[in-house]
Parts: sequence; C-alpha cells; structure tokens
Amino acid sequence: MPQLSANGISIEYDERGAGDPLLLIMGLGAQMTRWPEGFCDQLAARGFRVIRFDNRDVGLSSKMDEAGLPDMAAVFTAFASGAAAPVAYTLREMSEDAVGVLDALGIDKAHIVGASMGGMIAQLVAADFPGHVLSLTSIMSTTGNRELPTGTPEAMAALSTPAPNPHEDLEGFLAAGLKTAHIVGSPGHIDEATLRERMTADFQRAYAPAGFMRQYAAVLASPDRRPKLKGIKVPTTVIHGEVDALVNVAGGRDTAENIPGAELLVIPGMGHDVPPVFWAQIIDAIAAVAAKARAEA
Repeated sequence: MPQLSANGISIEYDERGAGDPLLLIMGLGAQMTRWPEGFCDQLAARGFRVIRFDNRDVGLSSKMDEAGLPDMAAVFTAFASGAAAPVAYTLREMSEDAVGVLDALGIDKAHIVGASMGGMIAQLVAADFPGHVLSLTSIMSTTGNRELPTGTPEAMAALSTPAPNPHEDLEGFLAAGLKTAHIVGSPGHIDEATLRERMTADFQRAYAPAGFMRQYAAVLASPDRRPKLKGIKVPTTVIHGEVDALVNVAGGRDTAENIPGAELLVIPGMGHDVPPVFWAQIIDAIAAVAAKARAEA
C-alpha cells in the first residue's frame, strides 16, 4: 500500500473506485483495514473514489513513540474535572492529518465518513475545514457532551483492559478480542472465525498498543464539540446502533440534534461494529447524503 506525507507525518493509505472522493476515517486503535474490503468495494460500486488511511499511531502510519505512554490517571482526572489533559496530540491534530491526506492527493473536497473516534475526527473536519467537505457521515460516535450516558460497565472495562501481547500469547490476544466483540458488537452477528482471521491479519500487519493509549488519551481530552457542530452547514447523516454498548445511542442522537439539518438513522440490533448484515443500510445512507450534497451544490 502507498504512503503519503500529511501534516508532517507519513500516512499509509489506499484507494479504489472513481467518482466523488469519499474519505473513510477509522476509530480508536483501529487500522484502516477495519473498513472491510467488501464494504469499500460496495461503496466504490456506488460511484465513489473510496480512500481509507491509517490514523497516526496505528497501522503503518507514523508512530508518536517519542511521546511515551500517557499518564492515564492524570488524563482521567482532567476528564472528570474538565481541565486540560496532558496528551501527545489532540483529535484536532488528527483532523488536520485527514485534511492533509486530501491535500496530498490533490482533492479539494470529499465526502467525509468516520466511525467511533473516526466520527469525532470527521466532525472536526466538517466544522473546522468546511471548504474540504461535501458531506458528513458520523457513525457510532458522539459529541463530547459529558452529561451523556457512558458505555456499559462491561464495555468500558473491555476498552480499558489491555489484551495479552500477541507476540507472547496469540491465543490469549484473540480470546480477549473475541470477548470484547461479544460485549460491544451486534448481538447475533458475531462471526468468530472471521474475527479471528481479521485480528490475526491486523496483528501481523502492525501492532501498536502504545498508539492505542495515546489515541484514547486524545479522545478523553477532547472538549465538548457541540458548539462546533452547530456551525456545520454541509449535508449530514448520523448513524448509530440501537444496542451500542460502548458509545450509547444517546451520543448519536446528541450529534444529530446539534448539527443543523442532520438526519439520524438508528439501526435496530446494531452494536459498536458494522457487520455485513448492516452494510446495505449504511451504504444507502452514505449515498443518500452524498446525493443531497450534489443536489445542493
């Protein structure tokens, strides 16, 4: 896969298809390969130039190892009090990375699609770099509103509990990942064999647990985005699973309520993942908001 230089760092990316550019931004600790090949192929078949990339600190993009591990106790304390947290970088800087990908590829404007933390980054791209955005799709994400319900205790514990090092205990690593998938994923749609293959492929491609922690710190340190969201003017759709145990569906509702004219799609039975059974609904929603953007252009 190719690399480009964006915002002073190296970014791994790939692309497929032709038509309106569509930038996919993945979530916390997740490599771009978490956007499944089949999902991307279906988007390309709908007439999009589909671009996905590894965020900083994961996959094959630049690692911020010189920053060391974050002091998570200090980050959580700052999160609880609303004070500034000691972090290696911010979600705002990660949004600059995303814009840098577009700039490096010579793309003036794109449809921006983000999932989970990627949805937070996508929101900031739309709010702070509107000249680069055709439409916004925020999937299973939230606003940074501290008054919203958090994930379930089991989901939050799974997020905060390090998995075994796969170099030392691959089966333990895979078992931990499957346990998390059953806690946060879509009930009845957990394909363990496929998940084992994906987790193994991800580990073999890159393994960056310190990057996960630095990204997690950036999420916790991110201020409430609602004031910024109110200024977004591009066509927007917000998609959320009704049974998301990690990012409560209230986060999706809050996102839609704070972006003028945003449409909300709550998918029954969907958790904090995107199994194939829900691809058609999600792709239809992305295509619809893109069509709305074209009609308003």
